[in-house]
Amino acid sequence: MSDSQQRIQPARRIALDVIMAVRESDSYANLLLPVRLERAKLSEADAGFATELTYGTLRMRGYYDRVIELAAKRPADKIDPPILDVLRLACHQLLSLRVADHAAVDEAVSLAKTVGSNSATGFVNGVLRTITRTDAGEWRRRVLDGAESDDERLSFEYSHPQWVIRAFRQALAAEERADELVEVLSADNVPPRVSLVALPGRSDVADLNAHPGAYSPVGATLDGGDPLKLEAVRQGTARVQDEGSQLAALALSRARPIQQGELWLDLCAGPGGKAALLNAEAAEGGATLIANELVPARAQLVRNALAVFQPPPEVWELDGTTVGDSHPERFDRILLDAPCTGLGALRRRPEARWRKQPRDVADLAELQLRLLDSALRALKPGGILAYVTCSPHLGETRVILQAGLRKSPIAVELLDTQSVLAAVTRAPLDLPESEHVQLWPHRHGTDAMFIQLVGRV
Repeated sequence: MSDSQQRIQPARRIALDVIMAVRESDSYANLLLPVRLERAKLSEADAGFATELTYGTLRMRGYYDRVIELAAKRPADKIDPPILDVLRLACHQLLSLRVADHAAVDEAVSLAKTVGSNSATGFVNGVLRTITRTDAGEWRRRVLDGAESDDERLSFEYSHPQWVIRAFRQALAAEERADELVEVLSADNVPPRVSLVALPGRSDVADLNAHPGAYSPVGATLDGGDPLKLEAVRQGTARVQDEGSQLAALALSRARPIQQGELWLDLCAGPGGKAALLNAEAAEGGATLIANELVPARAQLVRNALAVFQPPPEVWELDGTTVGDSHPERFDRILLDAPCTGLGALRRRPEARWRKQPRDVADLAELQLRLLDSALRALKPGGILAYVTCSPHLGETRVILQAGLRKSPIAVELLDTQSVLAAVTRAPLDLPESEHVQLWPHRHGTDAMFIQLVGRV
């Protein structure tokens, strides 16, 4: 190990490694970072610092890139990517955290030595020294004054791609609440509290030493700390799960009383969080759940999530678009948590805002339509389907659902999802009048989940 590597604080080294893996290998920070932290055996304080460095840098990447461009006097895409990652990490410390300038700069130079040439370290030192000569407020003014449009200004300030900003504006305008756009963008940049679900029949919210969830009757939130310190989480009888995801599962399981012998299907079950809650609900009511997940690695995650149940539910590895052919009119309730852009979870997965492109919406639309058709054909007459996406994009919610139902030869009706959840939640949800439910991070403190119940006639 070189002298420069020995001098680097482990939290910064881990943060840079994760940030680089996200860029180079499309890794997911929320999956990779805990593994790296566990391996490094960092103190709780250092683990917290590494977490803030990682997520804060990924979250505000767009803004930091603009600061770097102004300081370096060259476009960000003309900077060697690993060196750009080092600069982003240092920018977060200099502009958003109370880290001493000399510590942030010196460690960034040491990191640059491990990923770049000697000339690159001089470049990093020069750019960061330039940044330290101007305070954070002045940098913000310079960045925003350089915007050429309102959307570009919002993109710089709140570090979201412009196409995402436009998608959010359209979704809010459909609710006649376009004036909430800045609130949504701001909420995406605030780290969410740890949210837990107590699996019915396996654990209880009162036993979790946590605050009851704002809406979910089986939800709770932690003030901070490692949820694995809770015995119920270690045993799998409680899980980390966003409250919006809990409400999506409960909308289906509590849409009407469960009849003994019902058969349920989670069509796209990976990684298994909603399947675990659905199975707990099914078991309480005498129903049986089957989980399906095409990707073997994700199917194994589903099995892991369901291992707390004895015997565990059956897990299929079928192409979800074919289930309607192989198992027609078989299921009483189906959850279709459709693959989507994930724009509703940018608080938890900040890198997704940079990874996704507008074309992804169109590419996913065909798959969403085919899955919807398959699910409707697999549903018994009189059965209920929950169409769910972790995205507020109209092209993945209302528009795709309307198109799919319009094309389908199967007779269906939209069910009043808001009324179902009104009978479930601890407190009323602030929603514009509609049959579907669109949750928002700024309004509900959840991921931006879309939920629509559909009944097969």
